Amino acid sequence: MPVPGSLETWWQLQGEWVEAPNDRRGGQSGVQRIWKDDALLYAKRQTGHIHRSLLHPFGRPTVLRERDALLGARKAGVTVPEIIYCATEHNRQGWRGLLVTAALEGYQPISDWYLAQGRERHGEPAHQRLLQLIAENLARLHKARWQHGCLYAKHIFVKISDSGQAEVALLDLEKSRRRLCPTQAARHDLQQLRRHSPWSQADWETLLDHYQASFGRAVKGLSA
Repeated sequence: MPVPGSLETWWQLQGEWVEAPNDRRGGQSGVQRIWKDDALLYAKRQTGHIHRSLLHPFGRPTVLRERDALLGARKAGVTVPEIIYCATEHNRQGWRGLLVTAALEGYQPISDWYLAQGRERHGEPAHQRLLQLIAENLARLHKARWQHGCLYAKHIFVKISDSGQAEVALLDLEKSRRRLCPTQAARHDLQQLRRHSPWSQADWETLLDHYQASFGRAVKGLSA
Protein backbone atom coordinates (compact mmCIF):
# COMPACT_ATOMS: atom_id res chain seq x y z
CA MET A 1 0.00 0.00 0.00
CA PRO A 2 1.56 3.34 -1.05
CA VAL A 3 2.56 5.63 1.81
CA PRO A 4 1.03 9.15 1.73
CA GLY A 5 3.07 12.34 1.63
CA SER A 6 3.90 15.24 -0.62
CA LEU A 7 6.15 14.82 -3.63
CA GLU A 8 8.43 17.55 -2.34
CA THR A 9 8.85 15.82 1.02
CA TRP A 10 9.79 12.54 -0.61
CA TRP A 11 11.98 14.30 -3.17
CA GLN A 12 14.10 15.78 -0.39
CA LEU A 13 15.05 12.31 0.86
CA GLN A 14 18.48 11.79 -0.66
CA GLY A 15 20.76 8.80 -0.77
CA GLU A 16 23.46 6.97 -2.68
CA TRP A 17 23.09 6.77 -6.44
CA VAL A 18 22.87 3.16 -7.62
CA GLU A 19 21.99 4.25 -11.14
CA ALA A 20 23.46 7.65 -11.93
CA PRO A 21 21.13 10.11 -13.70
CA ASN A 22 21.26 9.63 -17.44
CA ASP A 23 19.89 11.79 -20.23
CA ARG A 24 17.21 10.17 -22.35
CA ARG A 25 13.60 10.57 -23.39
CA GLY A 26 13.98 14.33 -23.25
CA GLY A 27 14.98 14.41 -19.59
CA GLN A 28 16.89 12.67 -16.82
CA SER A 29 16.32 9.50 -14.86
CA GLY A 30 18.30 7.90 -12.03
CA VAL A 31 17.87 5.65 -9.00
CA GLN A 32 18.98 6.27 -5.42
CA ARG A 33 19.12 4.00 -2.41
CA ILE A 34 17.39 5.79 0.48
CA TRP A 35 16.30 5.04 4.05
CA LYS A 36 13.02 5.95 5.70
CA ASP A 37 11.90 4.75 9.13
CA ASP A 38 14.74 2.20 9.12
CA ALA A 39 13.49 0.70 5.84
CA LEU A 40 15.72 0.42 2.76
CA LEU A 41 14.00 1.85 -0.31
CA TYR A 42 14.85 2.63 -3.92
CA ALA A 43 13.81 5.97 -5.38
CA LYS A 44 13.63 6.48 -9.13
CA ARG A 45 13.87 10.24 -9.77
CA GLN A 46 12.92 11.70 -13.11
CA THR A 47 12.71 15.16 -14.62
CA GLY A 48 11.29 15.61 -18.10
CA HIS A 49 11.51 11.85 -18.65
CA ILE A 50 8.40 10.88 -20.65
CA HIS A 51 7.09 8.32 -23.09
CA ARG A 52 4.55 8.82 -25.86
CA SER A 53 1.86 6.44 -27.04
CA LEU A 54 -1.50 6.47 -28.79
CA LEU A 55 -3.15 7.06 -25.42
CA HIS A 56 -0.62 9.73 -24.45
CA PRO A 57 0.53 11.46 -27.65
CA PHE A 58 1.85 14.50 -25.74
CA GLY A 59 3.88 12.45 -23.33
CA ARG A 60 3.47 10.87 -19.91
CA PRO A 61 6.06 10.38 -17.13
CA THR A 62 7.61 6.93 -17.42
CA VAL A 63 7.35 6.38 -13.65
CA LEU A 64 3.58 6.14 -14.18
CA ARG A 65 4.03 3.46 -16.81
CA GLU A 66 6.29 1.52 -14.46
CA ARG A 67 3.81 1.97 -11.60
CA ASP A 68 1.03 0.54 -13.75
CA ALA A 69 3.22 -2.40 -14.77
CA LEU A 70 4.18 -3.17 -11.16
CA LEU A 71 0.54 -3.14 -10.10
CA GLY A 72 -0.44 -5.28 -13.10
CA ALA A 73 2.33 -7.79 -12.50
CA ARG A 74 1.48 -8.11 -8.81
CA LYS A 75 -2.19 -8.64 -9.68
CA ALA A 76 -1.11 -11.42 -12.07
CA GLY A 77 0.74 -13.17 -9.23
CA VAL A 78 4.26 -12.12 -10.20
CA THR A 79 6.69 -11.11 -7.46
CA VAL A 80 7.84 -7.51 -8.04
CA PRO A 81 8.99 -4.71 -5.70
CA GLU A 82 6.29 -3.19 -3.52
CA ILE A 83 5.36 0.39 -4.37
CA ILE A 84 5.86 2.68 -1.37
CA TYR A 85 5.23 6.01 -3.06
CA CYS A 86 4.59 7.34 -6.55
CA ALA A 87 3.70 10.84 -7.74
CA THR A 88 4.28 13.26 -10.59
CA GLU A 89 3.80 16.95 -11.15
CA HIS A 90 3.96 19.30 -14.12
CA ASN A 91 5.03 22.93 -13.99
CA ARG A 92 6.70 25.49 -16.26
CA GLN A 93 9.93 23.46 -16.15
CA GLY A 94 8.13 20.33 -17.29
CA TRP A 95 7.44 16.98 -15.66
CA ARG A 96 8.90 15.67 -12.43
CA GLY A 97 8.24 12.15 -11.19
CA LEU A 98 9.22 9.91 -8.31
CA LEU A 99 8.68 6.18 -7.83
CA VAL A 100 9.77 4.66 -4.50
CA THR A 101 9.81 0.91 -4.02
CA ALA A 102 10.78 -1.40 -1.19
CA ALA A 103 14.07 -3.26 -1.40
CA LEU A 104 13.91 -6.95 -2.20
CA GLU A 105 15.79 -8.12 0.88
CA GLY A 106 18.00 -11.14 0.31
CA TYR A 107 17.53 -11.18 -3.47
CA GLN A 108 20.28 -10.82 -6.08
CA PRO A 109 20.37 -10.85 -9.90
CA ILE A 110 20.58 -14.41 -11.14
CA SER A 111 23.71 -13.47 -13.08
CA ASP A 112 25.38 -12.52 -9.76
CA TRP A 113 24.07 -15.72 -8.18
CA TYR A 114 25.89 -17.74 -10.83
CA LEU A 115 29.08 -15.71 -10.38
CA ALA A 116 28.92 -16.33 -6.63
CA GLN A 117 28.84 -20.09 -7.31
CA GLY A 118 25.23 -20.32 -6.16
CA ARG A 119 24.56 -23.27 -8.40
CA GLU A 120 27.42 -25.22 -6.88
CA ARG A 121 26.70 -24.21 -3.26
CA HIS A 122 22.96 -24.87 -3.31
CA GLY A 123 23.00 -27.85 -5.65
CA GLU A 124 21.33 -28.70 -8.93
CA PRO A 125 17.84 -29.36 -7.48
CA ALA A 126 17.73 -25.76 -6.20
CA HIS A 127 18.93 -24.49 -9.58
CA GLN A 128 16.25 -26.49 -11.39
CA ARG A 129 13.64 -25.05 -9.02
CA LEU A 130 14.81 -21.53 -9.87
CA LEU A 131 14.43 -22.21 -13.59
CA GLN A 132 10.91 -23.48 -12.96
CA LEU A 133 9.97 -20.43 -10.87
CA ILE A 134 11.36 -18.04 -13.48
CA ALA A 135 9.32 -19.77 -16.16
CA GLU A 136 6.14 -19.73 -14.07
CA ASN A 137 6.46 -16.04 -13.18
CA LEU A 138 7.04 -15.08 -16.80
CA ALA A 139 4.09 -17.18 -17.94
CA ARG A 140 1.82 -15.45 -15.41
CA LEU A 141 3.06 -12.05 -16.57
CA HIS A 142 2.46 -12.86 -20.22
CA LYS A 143 -0.93 -14.50 -19.72
CA ALA A 144 -2.01 -11.17 -18.22
CA ARG A 145 -0.76 -9.58 -21.49
CA TRP A 146 2.08 -7.71 -19.79
CA GLN A 147 5.35 -7.51 -21.69
CA HIS A 148 8.40 -6.78 -19.58
CA GLY A 149 10.06 -5.02 -22.49
CA CYS A 150 13.66 -5.20 -21.22
CA LEU A 151 14.05 -8.77 -20.05
CA TYR A 152 17.72 -9.37 -19.37
CA ALA A 153 19.09 -11.85 -16.83
CA LYS A 154 20.12 -8.90 -14.61
CA HIS A 155 16.43 -8.05 -14.18
CA ILE A 156 15.60 -11.51 -12.79
CA PHE A 157 16.32 -11.59 -9.04
CA VAL A 158 16.53 -14.80 -7.04
CA LYS A 159 16.76 -15.84 -3.41
CA ILE A 160 17.37 -19.19 -1.76
CA SER A 161 16.88 -19.43 2.00
CA ASP A 162 18.98 -21.48 4.38
CA SER A 163 16.22 -24.08 4.31
CA GLY A 164 16.50 -24.28 0.52
CA GLN A 165 13.30 -22.43 -0.36
CA ALA A 166 13.71 -20.65 -3.70
CA GLU A 167 12.05 -17.37 -4.71
CA VAL A 168 12.11 -15.28 -7.90
CA ALA A 169 11.23 -11.64 -8.59
CA LEU A 170 11.27 -9.36 -11.63
CA LEU A 171 12.66 -5.82 -11.64
CA ASP A 172 12.92 -2.77 -13.88
CA LEU A 173 9.52 -2.72 -15.58
CA GLU A 174 10.00 0.80 -16.92
CA LYS A 175 9.53 -0.36 -20.52
CA SER A 176 6.63 -2.69 -19.79
CA ARG A 177 3.37 -2.42 -21.66
CA ARG A 178 0.17 -4.34 -22.31
CA ARG A 179 -0.04 -6.27 -25.56
CA LEU A 180 -3.14 -7.23 -27.50
CA CYS A 181 -2.57 -10.92 -26.83
CA PRO A 182 -0.36 -13.00 -24.51
CA THR A 183 1.66 -14.57 -27.32
CA GLN A 184 2.92 -11.14 -28.44
CA ALA A 185 4.28 -10.45 -24.95
CA ALA A 186 5.71 -13.96 -24.68
CA ARG A 187 7.50 -13.94 -28.01
CA HIS A 188 9.13 -10.55 -27.46
CA ASP A 189 10.33 -11.20 -23.93
CA LEU A 190 11.58 -14.75 -24.34
CA GLN A 191 13.45 -14.05 -27.55
CA GLN A 192 15.08 -11.09 -25.81
CA LEU A 193 15.89 -13.13 -22.70
CA ARG A 194 17.49 -15.87 -24.78
CA ARG A 195 19.89 -13.32 -26.28
CA HIS A 196 20.78 -11.83 -22.89
CA SER A 197 20.99 -14.80 -20.55
CA PRO A 198 23.81 -16.96 -19.14
CA TRP A 199 22.03 -20.27 -19.70
CA SER A 200 23.35 -23.25 -21.58
CA GLN A 201 21.23 -24.92 -24.23
CA ALA A 202 20.12 -27.56 -21.72
CA ASP A 203 19.15 -24.92 -19.14
CA TRP A 204 17.19 -22.96 -21.70
CA GLU A 205 15.33 -26.07 -22.84
CA THR A 206 14.40 -26.79 -19.23
CA LEU A 207 13.14 -23.25 -18.66
CA LEU A 208 11.20 -23.33 -21.91
CA ASP A 209 9.57 -26.65 -21.05
CA HIS A 210 8.37 -25.24 -17.72
CA TYR A 211 7.22 -22.06 -19.45
CA GLN A 212 5.16 -23.87 -22.08
CA ALA A 213 3.58 -26.05 -19.39
CA SER A 214 2.63 -23.02 -17.29
CA PHE A 215 1.58 -20.87 -20.24
CA GLY A 216 -0.76 -23.64 -21.35
CA ARG A 217 0.18 -23.84 -25.00
CA ALA A 218 3.17 -23.69 -27.30
CA VAL A 219 4.29 -20.29 -28.55
CA LYS A 220 5.65 -20.22 -32.09
CA GLY A 221 9.12 -18.78 -32.49
CA LEU A 222 10.32 -19.96 -29.08
CA SER A 223 12.32 -23.00 -30.12
CA ALA A 224 15.12 -23.98 -27.81
